[in-house]
Amino acid sequence: MAQHSNRQWILKKRPVGDIADDDLVIETTPIPTAGDGEVVLRTHYLSLDPTNRIWMSDMVQYMPPVALNTAMRGAVMGEVVESRSPAYQIGDQVMGLATWSDYCCVPAANLQLCPQLPGIPVKEVFGIYTIVGPTAYFGVVDIGQPKVGETLVVSGAAGAVGALVGQIAKTMGCRVVGIAGGKDKCKMIVDELGFDAAIDYKAQDVDAQLRTLCPGGVDIYFDNVGGDILDAVLGQMNLFGRVIVCGLISGYNADGRVPGPKNYGNILMKRLKVQGFIVLDYIPRYAEAYRALTQWHSQGKLKWNLHEVEGLENAVQAVRMLYTGGNHGKLMVKVA
Repeated sequence: MAQHSNRQWILKKRPVGDIADDDLVIETTPIPTAGDGEVVLRTHYLSLDPTNRIWMSDMVQYMPPVALNTAMRGAVMGEVVESRSPAYQIGDQVMGLATWSDYCCVPAANLQLCPQLPGIPVKEVFGIYTIVGPTAYFGVVDIGQPKVGETLVVSGAAGAVGALVGQIAKTMGCRVVGIAGGKDKCKMIVDELGFDAAIDYKAQDVDAQLRTLCPGGVDIYFDNVGGDILDAVLGQMNLFGRVIVCGLISGYNADGRVPGPKNYGNILMKRLKVQGFIVLDYIPRYAEAYRALTQWHSQGKLKWNLHEVEGLENAVQAVRMLYTGGNHGKLMVKVA
């Protein structure tokens, strides 16, 4: 790529159902220049996350959707190549919300320096500590409030967040059952990550397996998927259980309104606490998550995998993996 050009993925259409080939197109533009209070960074890594699909849709959400005919939004890590902010110097490695581009012009307030964490390579700091690590940590610790001996169930258990959720709950003394898609993923979360049991939702009856594997019921459910699996777990919740609503990925590509859970009444009958959360709300407390995650990792209690795709041009093809379960670990695109 010539250094005077900049590739960007542009959102041309709102996806209906699955992301189609012509919903986003890659265009070449000049490298942007910074205005007051802005920096230009060269993107090294782009994070792909389930919430990308929400941002593409014109629906009620926690921040404005990406406007049509503008660059697609994403979490990025890169190097500052121009700065008109006293906060950052040329050469600084930064991360934050920007765009699916080779070069991004970003308000300095939207960025932070990549933390230097002992024993953690910088791409892992970005991949794990930007979104998925704090999501798992605050979801389990703050909302789940686990007690030793309780049973935690997590859906999307082989995904980047779910894998960390289960391991964090184990370090806090919980029994952990993961729900994942496919025999290999179920074997991985038990044999490699230390989950107590796994349910293959593609091949097994989730409701029946929950009754078998959680004979004492479920105290905490970390929900990444919504839909029928949420319904099944709601039916097994114990009195005063906690449901952490992190994602609803089963419905993100739905064409039309998604029905609510049939077991909604159990929220009343079992006096459940059901709380949705967006990890961006916790940014002021990220240092707390960094300390805990780094300590557990250094003690061998926390493992993670990065699923790295080469090339910005492959971002759209790669993001679809999140909705088919094709990724194995935290999904990232290596841009530069």
